[in-house]
Amino acid sequence: MSMIFCKSLLSLLVISLILVVGSVSSSSIIVVTASATGKTTSTPIKHLVVIFQENVSFDHYFATYPNAKNPPGESKFSSLSNTPSINGLTIGLLTNNTNLANPWRLDKSRVVTVASCDPNHGYTELQKEIDGGLMDKFVQNSGLSLPICDPKLVMGYFDGNIVTALWNYAQHFAMSDNFHSSNLDPSLPGAINLVTGQTHGATPRNISKIVANGTSIGDIDSIYDDCSATQDKTISMTGRNIGNLMNEKGITWGWFEGGFKPSSISNNNKAICGTSHLNIAGKNITDYVVHHEPFQYYQSTANQHHLPPSSVELIGHTDQANHQYDLSDFWAAAQAGSMPAVSYLKAPHYQDGHPNASDPIDEQHFLVNTINRLQQLPEWNSTAIIIAYDDSGGWYDHAMPPIISQSNDPINDALLAKTCGHAPVTAYQDRCGYGVRLPLLVISPYAKVNYVDHSITDQTSILRFIEDNWKLGRIGNQSFDSQAGTLLNMFNFTDHTANKLFLNPDTGLEK
Repeated sequence: MSMIFCKSLLSLLVISLILVVGSVSSSSIIVVTASATGKTTSTPIKHLVVIFQENVSFDHYFATYPNAKNPPGESKFSSLSNTPSINGLTIGLLTNNTNLANPWRLDKSRVVTVASCDPNHGYTELQKEIDGGLMDKFVQNSGLSLPICDPKLVMGYFDGNIVTALWNYAQHFAMSDNFHSSNLDPSLPGAINLVTGQTHGATPRNISKIVANGTSIGDIDSIYDDCSATQDKTISMTGRNIGNLMNEKGITWGWFEGGFKPSSISNNNKAICGTSHLNIAGKNITDYVVHHEPFQYYQSTANQHHLPPSSVELIGHTDQANHQYDLSDFWAAAQAGSMPAVSYLKAPHYQDGHPNASDPIDEQHFLVNTINRLQQLPEWNSTAIIIAYDDSGGWYDHAMPPIISQSNDPINDALLAKTCGHAPVTAYQDRCGYGVRLPLLVISPYAKVNYVDHSITDQTSILRFIEDNWKLGRIGNQSFDSQAGTLLNMFNFTDHTANKLFLNPDTGLEK
């Protein structure tokens, strides 16, 4: 279906304007076009690919952007002359920081260290690190105590000589320096917020450091997943997610995760997820992580036995796989010309950026190989890629997040003594947030070029983009989608001037 502009008086379609929070650039013209299933969209984006990575704060990857040290033996980064400034680390923050250590640049030799160390990033500990907005208690709450894991590691950051591909994508497309996790939480709540904006509704209602007052605040496996470690320590979630909304409108979609395909089947016909890879530190890392797959926590969208799609043609549609797939299924559908309208891509664990399992180099290989391949698809001219993260991983970030959701659970809250403000009587507790800033990039022919968005957004801004683009409505039930900031500032729908960018996965430099 051809593109139809809103100004056309001959259009037979009813135009639904996107409702957004904040201003939209005057260059962003809302259009209607056809999606992969023949449904209309509110922008020229007919295919959205969300690459959802793990445990990185904004300062951990972009602290000194666009200025890199460029030492010998590392990929050389040179910024474009018109690169806009960001809210990064100033000289004062670098040399006279109020934490127990100054931020310090992590060179290539430290990549293996990151692949072996994991800072504390629990709901309570993240609040303690922020220390009421002073942002000065990261070292003592890092939880890093092994000889190789110096507590001061939490203050470390990489620059464009190591996370070279991400810096180059930021140069040629759009990035945000004010994107946040929806709550101060670890991986599972971050993933759930991505697809629902609502971490309340967990059963059992209380598990120490995991579930509080019916709200998910920690990492635990799903009752609806054969690959959960122990079925007696699992939870389920109630309520609607974005998958339910897409199903109601007939939008094709899927969550595609490395290692989801069973390595074998047990004697009682349960899936076993045993595939693995060696990371850069030589550690054998199991590919599939249950608590990184949010749709598996909802009975309506779970594929408990990890069943394959009935056929390549049905990938993205409702069948025995129920929209939950192995990463290889995405490429099978894409190669067959049937890429779903909305696709969530989850790297195998050794490539997802999560410290103690992954690292920037292994992650770069996944990102670059994936994005290079996506840009070669015939659907590229109607595609947008969003690179986002589930939580900060406990890594230092200097910017105090806006607290738009308060909580006063004296057992788990600690932003201000034993509270995170005072939640309204009718509000769900234990959703203190927004959380610490995370990287966010938009890669698309329609992305603004070398652009930095400073407006406040969060993980549910991705959710809201999907809701608005495919006219799905809202999740409801106190989901943050209703107040999420817009991502439209990062797009230019009038002139899609962003050219393709093919990078070398080893160096992150342009081919």
